[in-house]
Amino acid sequence: MARPSRDISSPEAPRLEDELVVEGAGAADLPARDGGLTGARLVDADLSGSRLRGLRLADVVVQRGNLANLVAPEVALRRVAISGARLTGAQWIGGKITDTLFADCRIDLATFAGTTFERTTFEDCRLTQSDFQEALLRSVRFDRCDMTEADLTGLRVDRCELRGCTLDGVIGIERLRGAAMPWPDILGNAGMLAAALGIRVLDDGES
Repeated sequence: MARPSRDISSPEAPRLEDELVVEGAGAADLPARDGGLTGARLVDADLSGSRLRGLRLADVVVQRGNLANLVAPEVALRRVAISGARLTGAQWIGGKITDTLFADCRIDLATFAGTTFERTTFEDCRLTQSDFQEALLRSVRFDRCDMTEADLTGLRVDRCELRGCTLDGVIGIERLRGAAMPWPDILGNAGMLAAALGIRVLDDGES
């Protein structure tokens, strides 16, 4: 788990030429066409509790805002940067998230079951009790994230790095097989990793 077989690709940044700035918008105020929004900066948006099936964002920056309990089945994100936003309880199931950065976000109790993440980075995010069941992580990085009690059941990994993350109580920790972690992180989680592999620790003097 110490060495990745291939480098992790960083997300491509949003392309924001002649960007549209939208401040304080609710779901009904989004200047989206056919469920898609392109080339925009959303500042302090409030989409909490909304249901937006098939939501598509491309070349979008989301600054702060409340996306808690946003239900967006089959969401599609491409070249999106989300910072300082609250996504508690969001349900983004069966979607595709590509070239996306989540930074300083609260994403606890969120559900990403069956979603594909590609070239995506989570930085300084709270992901406690988040649900990644049956998700696919392809070239994904977690930096300094709290993943306490996250559910990784059925997770598939193809190039993934975790650095300085809290993994206490993670369900399905064995699904991180093939991921990469710094050596100090591996040592800090040695007991949990050993338990996932079924390794029994011998007491001193035990034969």
